[in-house]
Amino acid sequence: MKFGPIPLEAALGSILAHSVSLEAGRLRKGVILEQHHINQLKKAGLNEVTAATLEQGDVEENEAARRLGAALLAGTTGLYATQAATGRVNLIADGPGLALLDVARATALNAVNPMISFASVPAHHQMHAKGMLGTVKIISYAVHEDDLAAACAHARGALRLAVPRHNTVTLIVTQINENTDESKAIKATGARLAALESPLIETLICAHNTDALTQSIRAARGEVILILTGSATSDPHDVAPMALMLAGGTLTRFGMPVDPGNLLFLGALAGRSVIGLPGCARSPALNGADKVLSRVLCGVDVTSADIAGMGVGGLLKEIPTRPRPRSA
Repeated sequence: MKFGPIPLEAALGSILAHSVSLEAGRLRKGVILEQHHINQLKKAGLNEVTAATLEQGDVEENEAARRLGAALLAGTTGLYATQAATGRVNLIADGPGLALLDVARATALNAVNPMISFASVPAHHQMHAKGMLGTVKIISYAVHEDDLAAACAHARGALRLAVPRHNTVTLIVTQINENTDESKAIKATGARLAALESPLIETLICAHNTDALTQSIRAARGEVILILTGSATSDPHDVAPMALMLAGGTLTRFGMPVDPGNLLFLGALAGRSVIGLPGCARSPALNGADKVLSRVLCGVDVTSADIAGMGVGGLLKEIPTRPRPRSA
């Protein structure tokens, strides 16, 4: 592609790079110059314009963006591309889910040619219906076919949307004092689940002791079990983790390097995931539990190593209602 000042006599079919004010209005950048445009420019007293002229092997920006968007969506479900305009195509989620990205492929795509770009949400970002997962932008007015082909090769398999897979969830709440009002916590949990189309089918309330909680865990009917304790879980041998193991379950991880959310634990019972929620899950604000819950509900495996890797970027916004804020 050639770019720069060009005499009007040679500008037919080129792309205007900068908007030009005319007597009858404005000729906007990006327009493909036709003869009547050139006549208008001459009438305005111009002899040349700054323009982009495509050469053999070049692919125009909108066509290039469309092709790259199609390559990114190849083999995926639950995502669609918007119509290309000004060299841009947005990739949109049909419904809720989790953004899964191959960082190496996305990086390789962006390394082919600086004029070819793809920006996305972070890996494992929770998506909602009509949310934008990524955007393709062809920065110049055209790119060469060879570079576009290389970028498209890297794009295939670079992303997908993991959709919710679990239909039912049980919330178990333990109480130190039977008069404790946990309605706000239950509401916040229900909202989190609704955002991922996973209904809360039952809330079991029991005393905060190992025997009572063990019975409630065994009685839970949900495909995923959430436990919110009346007193913070502070050790793998505390009430909730021990109750899970006494119920026949296993403990995968206690504690996570995400703040707020350090006191989460993750386990399993008869093939069902069990998440011990940290106290900050009583708030609707983002916390460590959201990072684990969204993966579990979308069928994405979560290992102890996965949770260990959440520390980078795990310092989240402080919750003012916490009893001991970081600034204290």
